[in-house]
Amino acid sequence: MPENLAPRPEAIVLVGYGPVGARFAEELLPLVRAGLAELTIVGAEAADAYNRVLVAEYAVGHAARDALEITDPGAARDAGVRILTGVSVVSINRTRRTVTLGDGEDLAYDRLVLATGARANVPTLAGVTRVRRDRMRPPRDPATLDSAEAPLPRGITALRDLADADAVLEAVRAGRRIVVLGAGVLGMEIALAAARGGAEVCVVHHGPTPMARNLDRGGGSVLTSAARRAGVSMVANSRAESVVYHLDDDGVERFDGLVCADGKQIRGDLLLLSCGVGARTELAQLSGLSVSMGVLVDERLSSWDDPRIFAIGDCAQIAPRQAVGASSAAPSGAPSGLVGPGWRQADWLAASFAAELGASAPLDGPPLAAERPALVLLKAEGIDVAAAGDVTMEPWDDTGSDHSGDCAAAPRRVSQWADPEHGRYVKMVTRAGVLEGFVCVGMPRTAAELTLLFERGSELPADRSVLLRFDGPDYEDAAGAFAPDATVCWCNGVTVGAISDSAAKGNDTVACIGSATRAGTGCGGCKVRIGEVLEQFARSAEPQELVP
Repeated sequence: MPENLAPRPEAIVLVGYGPVGARFAEELLPLVRAGLAELTIVGAEAADAYNRVLVAEYAVGHAARDALEITDPGAARDAGVRILTGVSVVSINRTRRTVTLGDGEDLAYDRLVLATGARANVPTLAGVTRVRRDRMRPPRDPATLDSAEAPLPRGITALRDLADADAVLEAVRAGRRIVVLGAGVLGMEIALAAARGGAEVCVVHHGPTPMARNLDRGGGSVLTSAARRAGVSMVANSRAESVVYHLDDDGVERFDGLVCADGKQIRGDLLLLSCGVGARTELAQLSGLSVSMGVLVDERLSSWDDPRIFAIGDCAQIAPRQAVGASSAAPSGAPSGLVGPGWRQADWLAASFAAELGASAPLDGPPLAAERPALVLLKAEGIDVAAAGDVTMEPWDDTGSDHSGDCAAAPRRVSQWADPEHGRYVKMVTRAGVLEGFVCVGMPRTAAELTLLFERGSELPADRSVLLRFDGPDYEDAAGAFAPDATVCWCNGVTVGAISDSAAKGNDTVACIGSATRAGTGCGGCKVRIGEVLEQFARSAEPQELVP
């Protein structure tokens, strides 16, 4: 190459324009502006990227449409990014390094990033067509990306996009009866929010208690009681088998009720499916890439089979590459399903590209850092639920004893406190005194303290009961809750110290902190906590009166 001929910019194609894809694109803009990369984004939805985590808030009228905006597509286009919305990708040609769009256009790439996200699981219900997603071919029409030309019947939705949210919002505003199938954290959040918005809500789930993946029986039972006090009907131990319909005036079937295996018939105007999600892997699978619960990538987010293809977010399953002749067992793990890890993947991959293309120094340390066990927070007005780690162990389980001095081999211990009448419950699981998991319901300050101890891997006080004082009537703010290294926003990894530093620069509102640090722009569950940090900062900044 002649010395005066500049190298060709790296052609990067991003498939998927959700929150994680948008974050990756935003972090890649310096490369695009420097002429080191050309970025093309292909999104199946007609709308530009928005915060899907807050779709439930929008669906019940608690958030305006503009509150869902998370990126500036105008700035990206001005920088030279090509953004294609309402367009599907139907195939990947790895030999030619091209992707084919639904309209027939071929896009060449040097690096391909898959951020295709996840779709809602449709349970097996008589009367609802269930599609084998693993046998789907990506459709040319992006509107059928998840339906595979077998859309959900009228009156049934899964709340994954704006169109779903509009259907729920209409039902809430009209005060209709909504049946929520599934009692995970998202199902409970939308149920409680819809009830507060004026809808009549019933939650149906097959287990004994809600949020079974995150809470033990005690925590789930207290949550059930709290939900009922909030006006939500809870139908436990009920396996849904089929749906019944009535005919609209135009002769088309509309949801009328849910039939359970024990014969219960639960009438409703809208059936909201909240039965988990599954990664969109069909595009990768059809191109010959290894998939399991997601697109299989190594710790550098690179496909097991093609070093030019990467995956991030809900479609990515990070697992060590299997050696030739290794066990054929399915790789461990799964996509996290949380926006925080997806954003961290996007940040790391953009930084990795920048280092490899010479725009920054090589990355120090190991590849993408392993994620800690996720902290789960239920966002519901008047109901505080926090949980982390493995909490399946019960106080009276026989764990044996260990006298070797090896903390890793030490038995686990459980401390538990319950006041069901007043909606309060705490459970702490420790090993050698260190907190490994906890459940906290109706005790917000205790939950904040346990979160800090869990994050730090700190040893709990020998007398666990002292932790309950944080929610006592004589509680005074403790300095530990405002320690500089305490994480406030788990989605973006923003600490008390970062918020205080930003406040010192004049960012004295929650909205300003969000713009400056991204805190509170993910799930939104930390906004109250951000306000508390700002109040603490304001108090500490006030001049102190001298005592004579």
